Amino acid sequence: MALESINPSSGELIESFTEWVTDHTSQTIEKSTNAFKEWRATSFEYRAELMLQAGKVLSAERETYAKTMALEMGKPVADGRAEIDKCVWVCEYYAGHAGNFLKPEAAESDGSAAYTAFHPLGPVLAVMPWNYPFWQVFRFAAPALMAGNTGLLKHSSNVQRCALQIEELFQKAGFPEDVFRTLVIGSGQVNHVIENRHVMAVTLTGSEAAGRSVAAKAGACLKKTVMELGGSDAFIVLADADVELATTMAVRARCQNSGQSCIAGKRFIVAESIYNEFLVKFVKKMEQLNVGDPQDSSTQVGPQARGDLRAQLHELVVQSKNMGATIATGGEIPSGDGFFYPPTVVSEVDPTMPVFTEETFGPVAAIIRARDEEEAVALANRSDFGLGGSVWTENISKGETIANRLEVGCAFINGIVKSDPRLPFGGVKSSGYGRELSKYGIREFVNIQTVWIG
Repeated sequence: MALESINPSSGELIESFTEWVTDHTSQTIEKSTNAFKEWRATSFEYRAELMLQAGKVLSAERETYAKTMALEMGKPVADGRAEIDKCVWVCEYYAGHAGNFLKPEAAESDGSAAYTAFHPLGPVLAVMPWNYPFWQVFRFAAPALMAGNTGLLKHSSNVQRCALQIEELFQKAGFPEDVFRTLVIGSGQVNHVIENRHVMAVTLTGSEAAGRSVAAKAGACLKKTVMELGGSDAFIVLADADVELATTMAVRARCQNSGQSCIAGKRFIVAESIYNEFLVKFVKKMEQLNVGDPQDSSTQVGPQARGDLRAQLHELVVQSKNMGATIATGGEIPSGDGFFYPPTVVSEVDPTMPVFTEETFGPVAAIIRARDEEEAVALANRSDFGLGGSVWTENISKGETIANRLEVGCAFINGIVKSDPRLPFGGVKSSGYGRELSKYGIREFVNIQTVWIG
């Protein structure tokens, strides 16, 4: 079977990769296991030196990696550069903090002494998506490798060149061979990898369906998992909000990465008293976005990653329109090559419509009226997803009160939801479980061992 990279700007084949046979996959896992035996015994200082070197390789090859993302999944090249910069940040962050995060902690007990130690588990499988081909991998790899684990990457089939470049950069940085490996396999081999007795844990970023499948298999094998799944983030704009600021940030929230982001603002819940003002300004700013070739530095919105994903997105818009929603701008598949979709605003949305209930993974914004703050909170929580949400208000105390009532893993006040190496990241409900980043993320894939001394 061939794994194909298709240029989403043209629909043309860029590159084809032959999928490994299962024996090759098993041999690579065995090599990862052997590498772990030596890697776990290395010092934090040694690992940090190599992780900092990985950051230097990322910086040196920034343009190359940004171009690969633009070609394989259509990311605007300016966004790709920013993604690489963030990967450098997470490498530097864990190089500087992993030792402290995993330092043994003294504990009270009935013995003469007791403490908690943090030990690596072994090879960890990372099943990663195409939308942030480098960042999603590095926010797993930096803490996992610094903790002393080895990494096995099963990347999305349409970004195989990105996946292989990531493996290569770790080698360029001087990491021992097989500490980080890319598995050139399709989704059909994932169960085979999870079942392998040497694979100790699994982390997945992706759709709810993929998460359920992988979690079920890992659960059957009694293996630890972290699931970072979809999101339908609420962007709550209260009556006292700065509408000019809120609309500017709403456009950024909705259209970051061409709208293909789990933490993008998707449901814009606006106080009735400012609804019309918000809608007019928001539509105008959405229409001013530059849609085009992702390799052009001036492009703000590129194509959708695949044709089937664009078709699914458009169907949500059409169904909602047929149920009574209004298309304030966009909402039409453009003619020409590639998988482009215009920035789209759907107004007069109610909670029964697909653009409210489903995850709109593209530049489509649903605008919903809220009579008051109570209804705004109720609408925000009326979702199967619980990844992130934001509140926009001049009253910070009120914003905190509302943020604490949101059923989400990440609540932001007067700022768009984002991931930050210093802060735990993850969701609740159908958005998954477990946390990435910060001290909590690095402790997900370690053996938290109690040591008691009599």
